[in-house]
Amino acid sequence: MPIPPNSHLKPLPGPAARAPAPLLDRSNAAALLNRGLTRFFAAHGVVSLPEVTLANGRRADLLCFDAKSRITIVEIKSSIEDFRCDQKWPDYLDYCDRFFFAVPEGFPQDLIPQDQGLMVADGYGATVIRESGDFVLNAARRRALLMQFAQLAARRLQALTDPDGLMTGPDSV
Repeated sequence: MPIPPNSHLKPLPGPAARAPAPLLDRSNAAALLNRGLTRFFAAHGVVSLPEVTLANGRRADLLCFDAKSRITIVEIKSSIEDFRCDQKWPDYLDYCDRFFFAVPEGFPQDLIPQDQGLMVADGYGATVIRESGDFVLNAARRRALLMQFAQLAARRLQALTDPDGLMTGPDSV
């Protein structure tokens, strides 16, 4: 599928075109995709946290909240092998309003289920290739996830400001 005309992934004119992109390899692929996704969501007024453990024990790669408390979960797939080895993604659908797979440019997009959202990302940003369906999230679960998100974000910030401080609780950092 061609890159949409509004994508940040298209070549930039001028000095930005000469800036080297970080090399995407197995050791850093998910982290770079995560960074690009976080930048994308922040530019759209959406806050996000990586690696959030859900009540069912699954760990969401990226959990996002918008201004209306709608929850988006993004499952990062950095390679074909990663996608084929990890088929736990249906377990995330009960914990979000929207669900996306995020893959690097060049990933064979036909592997991704057609009824799920799809984003292409790199270390600098992301673009939506296919919108997610809308899921109905239980109000009590939404509130619980919002509280978990806030507490986890506060603990992570505290760990940055006081690395020697005592951190306890699930997903402490």
